[in-house]
Amino acid sequence: MFQRFVGPLLVLSVVVAAPAAQNATERIDQDMNARIRKEGMENSQIMKTMHYLTDVHGPRLTGSPNHENAAKWAVKQMETWGFKNGKLEPWDFSKVAGAGNETFVRQGWLNQKASGHILSPVKDNLVFEVLAWTPSTKGTVTGQAIHIVAPQGPLVENAGTGRGGGGGGGRGGGGTGCGQIPSPQRMGPTEEELTAYLNGLTPKMKGAIVLVGPQQRIAFCETEPAKRRDDAQAKAQYQADPYAPVATGGGRQAGPAQQAPPTGRLNPQQVTTRINEFVLKSGAAVRINDAGRLFGQIRAFNGASYDPARNLPTVVLRNEDYGRITRLVADGTPVTLEFNIQNETYPAGKTSYNAIAEIPGSDKADEVVMLGGHLDSWHSATGATDNAIGCAVMMEAARILQALGVKPRRTIRVALWGGEEQGLLGSQAYVAQHFGTAENPKPEFAKFNGYFNVDGGTGRIRGGSIFGPPEAAALLQQLFRPFEDLGVYGAVAATARTTGGTDSTSFNAAGLPGIGLGQDTIEYDAATWHTNLDTYERILEEDVKKSAVAIASAVYHLAMREQMVPRFTKENMPPPPGGGRGGGH
Repeated sequence: MFQRFVGPLLVLSVVVAAPAAQNATERIDQDMNARIRKEGMENSQIMKTMHYLTDVHGPRLTGSPNHENAAKWAVKQMETWGFKNGKLEPWDFSKVAGAGNETFVRQGWLNQKASGHILSPVKDNLVFEVLAWTPSTKGTVTGQAIHIVAPQGPLVENAGTGRGGGGGGGRGGGGTGCGQIPSPQRMGPTEEELTAYLNGLTPKMKGAIVLVGPQQRIAFCETEPAKRRDDAQAKAQYQADPYAPVATGGGRQAGPAQQAPPTGRLNPQQVTTRINEFVLKSGAAVRINDAGRLFGQIRAFNGASYDPARNLPTVVLRNEDYGRITRLVADGTPVTLEFNIQNETYPAGKTSYNAIAEIPGSDKADEVVMLGGHLDSWHSATGATDNAIGCAVMMEAARILQALGVKPRRTIRVALWGGEEQGLLGSQAYVAQHFGTAENPKPEFAKFNGYFNVDGGTGRIRGGSIFGPPEAAALLQQLFRPFEDLGVYGAVAATARTTGGTDSTSFNAAGLPGIGLGQDTIEYDAATWHTNLDTYERILEEDVKKSAVAIASAVYHLAMREQMVPRFTKENMPPPPGGGRGGGH
């Protein structure tokens, strides 16, 4: 699941007037539902699919051979099940949309091997992950540990506490559960103070192994986050009246205004930028960031640039090792570290792929119902809960229908995306190529009949959010109602056309009915999301079987009904991103 970090945003909800006549009772094929349940619960192929996507082909970083091989395997497997028109649809991963004068392009990257050790004053192994798109070390490198912590100014009066500062640089970190222990909020250094501090480090930097920022201290969690959602809460959300008026003026409100730093003092971003530039140019051999998570969890994303030449060899070290080394350095004990990091770049990775296969329709074959998830992952583990399981569930939902020999009226198409973790790149490319937008539609736009998306871990689905008018949510509520015994309770309507979070929003942004499926969190946010713990073992087989069954039924009924999924008309279509309005659930 892609996470976009954005500033405060004011969102206004769009009011859609309820029609005079609400949805008629939808015809549900109870016999087909019984057959779907039996096939999905007794003959499931989900865990076999998971084995290949994770153990054999994981991790699946966009642009890497692993991702391409996983996509090829998925297409071949779906063809083995009897799907048709299997293919890899290419899209350009090389384009970099960024500020400044960036002239480099993205390509594939893979960590081949990496090891790290403390050599003195003790000998021990280090636990870490390498940041993507960073370079290799020059063989085995040995250097003295240097700890960089920016000088701070005086306490900010009446500011309470906040997160500790530090050099930052490269993505990797973020607390778990109850978050980081707050520290007193201080002003930043002056330009002169920071320059003097860095100048004092300069003679020590060449060949050094540099730990950037203070150790992040993580709070003890007295009460663990809930792993299952309360049934009453799920019912209240997903069985709400879709025709109830939506109040305007809601949504995320702007947070408190950020105070400008006192004259002559640098703000945290300025400090981070200066330290990043200093470390990169310093001649240091390796950079180390603190994972900042409990119990050895590590999140490692990408370096500050997709160009390895603009990064140092960089690792994210587990919080416990980071703390040990920085405490040794702080008490005056020299620490010698050793690393050997071997990364490989793949120019062919400038092109990435979406994996496509389908069950052709009959009398309405030019209309399509889609389902899918993103196949790419980060590289700290094998990408099981994010998001091999979403792909496996959707492949299984379609497999169930194929195994039952259904003859859908509309074409049922599975799509497994690349580039989601870099910003929904694969799904956005697909939508642009095939559908266009409500404002500039392509011929396929009018024939689209909904896209189901799973991307929230191993937990069973509890309901969905569909971009469309109230009638669309009312329809899905009826399709999901037979599966209340599996914990699936319905759907709500959404009106926002902004992208973010996951691939269903690529369809929403175009004005198409994307259906994002909500799930029980289990340990997703707390432990597996983007971490080194995201492996096959974290999958709950019963949960994912139930999800596949409910989705298979909903897809089947949308493919068979006479009418298409209700959609916004041209007159009530919410404006595109940047159009001045927005909203939703």
